[in-house]
Amino acid sequence: MSSAKILIEHNGPVTTFIINRPEVRNALDQEASALLTEAFQAFDQNDNQQVGVVTGAGGAFCAGADLKEAASNINYKAWAGHPEGPLHKPLSKPLIAAVSGHAVAGGLGIALYCDIRMADPDAVFGIFCRRWGVPMSDGTPTRLPRLIGTGPAMDMMLTGKPVSAEEAKELGLVTRISEKGKVREEAEALALQIAGFPPIAMLSDRHAIYDQEGRTEKDALQREWDMAKEAQFKEAQAGADRFSKGQGRHGDFDI
Repeated sequence: MSSAKILIEHNGPVTTFIINRPEVRNALDQEASALLTEAFQAFDQNDNQQVGVVTGAGGAFCAGADLKEAASNINYKAWAGHPEGPLHKPLSKPLIAAVSGHAVAGGLGIALYCDIRMADPDAVFGIFCRRWGVPMSDGTPTRLPRLIGTGPAMDMMLTGKPVSAEEAKELGLVTRISEKGKVREEAEALALQIAGFPPIAMLSDRHAIYDQEGRTEKDALQREWDMAKEAQFKEAQAGADRFSKGQGRHGDFDI
């Protein structure tokens, strides 16, 4: 495997980002963090790429920040709070986390940054940096309670306990558990399926979910309608015509 810290592979409209530091369970040092930021931005600006998959090399997802580096230089950019951090704000396109092994500390933050999280049966999630006094500046304190609720998030945050794939699914932290050893394969297949849908409606609906946070229901519904208008005129009529001719019925999404 290449010695590059972040590997990028393309399969048609799908980009796969591979964190490639298996000797440290794919912990990100400052160089790898900057490279991941650049890779995300390049993907977001590439009109030919529609869905991304984030995974790790060597059987682990990501163990967070490289604490050996932090021991000599703690002045690192906050991954979520800093404008140049890799997890600063959602991309304009979907990301799927394909988690095997450990997604802990900042690795959990990377998984939370993604739109969909899939886990191998052996995956482990947690805030393991609790024991080292390293704060979570990767978006986890904001995104985790919004995803699973304040109570479960607080339990994870204060105790640093390991959370198995099954418990993560029960909490809603992940929505799918793959066959053992196939999480990347299944995530990339799902990414190709999503990339095959009419993009305007898919992306406007995705954005509406993020945009409703903190709004009143009335305001959110108006924003939802405003964002849906482009798809209504550019995609919906053609899609309805395909349906009327028998395509995509009975749960067949291969259209």
